[in-house]
Amino acid sequence: MSNTPPASPAPVASEHIDLKARNVSFSWEDTPLHWLPGDPFANHTINVLHLLLPAGERWFVHVYKQVLPYITDEQLREDVVGFIGQEAMHASAHDDVLPHLKRLGLDPTPYTAQIDWLFEKLLGDRTLPPGAPRKWWLMERVAMIAAIEHYTAFLGNWVLNADELDRRGADPMMLDLLRWHGAEEVEHRSVAFDLFMHLDGGYRRRARTWATAFTALVFLWQRGSRYFMEHDASLPPGSKASVGQFYRSGRKGTLPSTGAMLKSIPTYLSRTYHPSQEGSTAQAVAYLASSPGANGGARG
Repeated sequence: MSNTPPASPAPVASEHIDLKARNVSFSWEDTPLHWLPGDPFANHTINVLHLLLPAGERWFVHVYKQVLPYITDEQLREDVVGFIGQEAMHASAHDDVLPHLKRLGLDPTPYTAQIDWLFEKLLGDRTLPPGAPRKWWLMERVAMIAAIEHYTAFLGNWVLNADELDRRGADPMMLDLLRWHGAEEVEHRSVAFDLFMHLDGGYRRRARTWATAFTALVFLWQRGSRYFMEHDASLPPGSKASVGQFYRSGRKGTLPSTGAMLKSIPTYLSRTYHPSQEGSTAQAVAYLASSPGANGGARG
C-alpha cells in the first residue's frame, strides 16, 4: 500500500477564520463538586478534561514551537501561531479548576503527576541524533496531535449542542468554560490536520498515530473517570466507572453517544477526510461572542 494518499479535499474556504487567543475569566467559588446534577459519572467523566488538558495542551505548544521553522506557507504559519495562543490559554483555564476540586475534597495530584510524566517524558523530546531521526520523532508527534485534535473538535462540537446539560441544570460557569473551549476547538479544528498534511501527509503515519492517540485517550479517560469516582467521598462506597455507564449517559445526552464516538473513527481514517467538513465555525464564533467567560463576564 502506498504511503502517499490521493489529494486531500480542499478545506471549506468560508470556514477559515483568523485565530486569536482570548483573555478569559472564570470564577469557581460557587461551583459545586457535582456541577452536573443527577449524573455523577458524566460529571466526573467530563472533569477528566481538567486533568488531561493542561499537560496535553502545553505539549501541543512545545511541539508546535519546534515545528514553526519547517512551515513554508505563511497563512498556515499564522494559523499555527494563533493555535498556539489558544491552546496555551486552554491549559491555563483548566489548570485553574484543579485547586477548586482539591478544596472540595477531590485531590487530583496523583493522577496529574502521571499525565505530566506521559507528556513530558514518554512523548517529550528525546536524545536523538540530529537529522532524520530527530525529524522523524517530531513528525510522529505532529501526526499524533492531528489525531487528538480530531477528537477535541468532536467533543467541542458535541458540547456546543449538548442541550441536555442545560436541561439538567449544569453549573453555568463550568458549562461556559466547556463551551468556550469547545467553540475554540471547532474554530481551529483544521489547523493540526493542515499542518500534518503540509509537513508530511503520509496515510500510514496518519493511521498509525491515530491508533496510538485513540488508545491512549481511551485508557487515560477511563482511568481518570475511575479515579474520580473512587475518590469522591460524597458517593456511596464502591462507586465505579464502567462502559455501561458511559453508554447510558450517552443515551441520555449527558455524554457523547457511543455510536457517535464509533462513527468518528472511519471519519478520520477516510482518505477524503478534512476537519472543515465537520462542525460549524459560524456556531462557534457566535458562542464566543456571547460567552461570559470569553468576554470578561462574572457569574450572573
